[in-house]
Amino acid sequence: MDISSLVLGTNPGKVANVRAALAELPGVEIHADGNNGHFVLTIEDVPGTRSGDTFVKLQQMDHVLIASLIYQYSDDAHLEELDS
Repeated sequence: MDISSLVLGTNPGKVANVRAALAELPGVEIHADGNNGHFVLTIEDVPGTRSGDTFVKLQQMDHVLIASLIYQYSDDAHLEELDS
């Protein structure tokens, strides 16, 4: 199990595009959206996708200027579930 929180900064004119792209990523939840280009997110492991891989996708997403990791927690107890 892995869960992380982060702040995502985007081009303010592309908030709707980024919000739609975030909705497509498994394990991503938006907790705050100031409609000014800043999001507060959590990402967590889901079967078949690790949160670290999702974090890299966020950093490479169109219109994302910065993705800053704020907090991260890991527990290996459920690691086998992710690999299935």
